[in-house]
Amino acid sequence: MENIMELSEIINQKVYNLSDIDFAQRCKIDLDQNGVLTLSNFLNANTLKELVVEAEDAASQAYYTNSTHNVYLTKIDNKFAIDHVINKQLVSSKGCICTDQIKSTSKLKTLYSSNTFKSFIAAVVGETSLFPYDDPLSSINVHYAGQGQELNWHFDNSEFAITLLLQSPIGGGEFQYLKDFRNADKNEMNFEGVDKLLTGSIAPRILTMEPGTLVLFRGRNSIHRVTPTIGDTKRILVVLAYNSEPRIALSESARKTFYGRLS
Repeated sequence: MENIMELSEIINQKVYNLSDIDFAQRCKIDLDQNGVLTLSNFLNANTLKELVVEAEDAASQAYYTNSTHNVYLTKIDNKFAIDHVINKQLVSSKGCICTDQIKSTSKLKTLYSSNTFKSFIAAVVGETSLFPYDDPLSSINVHYAGQGQELNWHFDNSEFAITLLLQSPIGGGEFQYLKDFRNADKNEMNFEGVDKLLTGSIAPRILTMEPGTLVLFRGRNSIHRVTPTIGDTKRILVVLAYNSEPRIALSESARKTFYGRLS
C-alpha cells in the first residue's frame, strides 16, 4: 500500500495503473511488437516540474564526455579495412550525473525503488525480478545534452532501456531508430544496412515524445541515436537501469569512461 500511495504523488496513476496485470500485458505486447513502448504524461505535472528543477540545480556537477565509438560499441577490428563500417568512428557527447549525486529525497529514487514500478517493468520486459546496480553510480543517471551535443548511432549491449524525458530542447534532440537492424544472437551485424544508414541512403523512424514520457526501448538489435541539440535549452533525460540478477556492478573501466570516477 505504501508504494501505491508514493506512486500516486509521482505518476498519473488514474491513467496508468501499474498494478493492473492486464495493462502490463498490453504494454508487453506493444513493446514486443514495436520494439518500443511510450507512456506519455507518465509523470504528473508537479513531479515533472520538481524533477526539472532538481536536474538543473545539479547540472553543474555533471561529468561531460566527448567519446568516439562505432555503432557496435566494439574496439577496432583489424580483420576489416579501416574504412569498413565496423571501424567507422562516430562522436557522442553528453553530461551525466550519477545515482550518488541525486538527492535521497528525490522522487526519482522513490520511483526507482518502488516495488510496484519494478514489478510492472519486469512484467513488461519479461523478467522475473529486477535489481539495482551494485555500485553507487549506475542505477539512475541524468543525462544532459546542450547545444550541439548528441548521442550518435549505436546498438545497445543491454536487452532493454528505461528512460524518462524531463526536458526537450528548442530544436534537435530527436530520437531516431530502426527496429531489428541486426541479429546479435546470430552474429548477423548487417554491415551493408548500417553503411547505408550512415551514408543517408536509409531514412530512420522518429520517436516523438513530450517531457514526462516514460519510454521502454529494446536497443540491442535496433540501431538508434539522438540528434544534436539546437539552442540554449538542454535536453534532459533520466535513465533508470536495472539488472535481472542481484549484486551486478558496472565494470570499473565502463564507470571510468562514462562517469570519470569509480565511486
